[in-house]
Amino acid sequence: MANLALVYGMRLFPASDLKSVGSATVQLTNGSNGSITMHLIEGSKEQIEEALKQSLDAFFDLYPEI
Repeated sequence: MANLALVYGMRLFPASDLKSVGSATVQLTNGSNGSITMHLIEGSKEQIEEALKQSLDAFFDLYPEI
């Protein structure tokens, strides 16, 4: 199996301050670009932590071969 790289970012904002969330881009060594869908989770600290754990589990469920 190839060595993998998980690209992610996190930052907390007051929910009422958010206007929109866009996608992020990465540049690959072959010169092409890839896009990364940004996700938004709102709630208390505990709700965000639980939703993030579920989201991470679901993400890896998409790739059963790894």
